Amino acid sequence: MAHQMKIFENGAALAAGLADTVASALSAAIAERGEATLAVSGGSTPKVFFEALSTRALAWPKVKVTLVDERFVPEDNPRSNHLLVKTHLLKNAAEAAEFVPLYRPEATIEEAAKTASGIVPGMTEPFDVAILGMGTDGHTASFFPGGDHLDAALDLKQPRRVMTMEAPGAGEARLTLSFSALHDAGLLVVHIEGAEKKAVLDKALAGTDEAEMPIRAVLERAHTATDIYWAP
Repeated sequence: MAHQMKIFENGAALAAGLADTVASALSAAIAERGEATLAVSGGSTPKVFFEALSTRALAWPKVKVTLVDERFVPEDNPRSNHLLVKTHLLKNAAEAAEFVPLYRPEATIEEAAKTASGIVPGMTEPFDVAILGMGTDGHTASFFPGGDHLDAALDLKQPRRVMTMEAPGAGEARLTLSFSALHDAGLLVVHIEGAEKKAVLDKALAGTDEAEMPIRAVLERAHTATDIYWAP
């Protein structure tokens, strides 16, 4: 599948440009269906983008926001993606959005994944917007090299769902949306910054082994052409 690289002068310019694009896509979905869905990623890269998006004027009460992936930790844990989104996105105008977390306080992560699969948006129809990141190991979402459920997570024949993932490079056990739940988003973006991640991306684009660098699956097999947003 073709993908398009959008290059910005710096992180602030990228954040503003991506916020404008996402707000426009969400507004178009609201105009068409009366609601919109947005899946976002954690990490340090999207913080400035979240801050910018939080100020954009749109019908936020009609937007459901969820996470692409999450550690199996409560919201108040410093490593929680929920906490990151709550701090940097669910404020200003975006405070009115409905947030649907992946983490559920179940006895096991498997039970949490099952519960989340029945609640989070994007399980019955494509997300309007999905924003992915990428690690220096070539992972995206919680599709980690060496992940215990990586093959199933990348299998587009599998149902749309929330899955569990454990991997050597993942730290805590993870909850992640399956690739089948992400690949056909109306707007599908990979957001990366810095020379190191650009080099990782170039390596991914030059190769073919999805197990080695799972980001390749997104770039090559997603139904929606992926927009890559990058700034030095």
